[in-house]
Amino acid sequence: MFNLLKTAVLMAAITALFMFVGRLLGGQAGMMIALVLAFGMNVFSYWFSDSLVLKMYDARQVDAQSAPGLYRIVAELARNAELPMPRVYVIQDESPNAFATGRNPSHAAVACTTGLMRVLSERELRGVLGHEMAHVLHRDILISTISATMAGAISMLANIAMFFGGRDSEGRHVNPLAGLLVAMLAPLAAGLIQMAISRAREFEADRGGAALSGDPRALASALDKIHRISQGLPLEAAQMHPETAQMMIINPLSAGGIAGLFSTHPSTEERIERLLAMPTGR
Repeated sequence: MFNLLKTAVLMAAITALFMFVGRLLGGQAGMMIALVLAFGMNVFSYWFSDSLVLKMYDARQVDAQSAPGLYRIVAELARNAELPMPRVYVIQDESPNAFATGRNPSHAAVACTTGLMRVLSERELRGVLGHEMAHVLHRDILISTISATMAGAISMLANIAMFFGGRDSEGRHVNPLAGLLVAMLAPLAAGLIQMAISRAREFEADRGGAALSGDPRALASALDKIHRISQGLPLEAAQMHPETAQMMIINPLSAGGIAGLFSTHPSTEERIERLLAMPTGR
């Protein structure tokens, strides 16, 4: 219940930020238009976010005939979690990563890259897919896709504010420096909200995925491999759509130093440490 309340507060914060940028662009009328747009985008995200994200990544749906090993593992984990069988997708990319999406467990999809399937053992792959099924079980998938959509829209509005300026509540043009400041800070604020939504949920999905697969050490090993390999092998679609990075099991964006402080994922080292401290079911 606390996580649900926290998520609701954070999503309200993203909506408020969206309205604030709208107000900068068009005064009171702009704020109201932004509110209507935010509502419309949330409705759109609810129904179509999974299709949109899968299309961004050019994901191909597979079945028991075209990807028997992958499909079998997902089916086993779905039974363990007492969940409906999700749709299974493969992304043609050598960078190892995976994500889950969909509006609820009955309309969920799990996707992984060809690179992930190539570098992981079956045990490690089961651990990663267990993590994604835990996101489905915890109903994280809708929140992550909606927050990604809203963050992308805030960045778009902020760019408009930077190039075209904005208006105050009385319709007068604002100081161009103020518009530039908002254009820089609004996407950062949206990213911080995304980070707050995502980090705690990644720890929970690690714990839940380890429980579903019964093998926390396999998931820890997989995270270590994915982290090391993806450092020098960025996921191209994620570079083009950075707002979707929070959905991945490991942050696919190449960012270190100060940028790492604003990552939507907790540190891989801490995640591995927590997993290794868990009792194994095997």
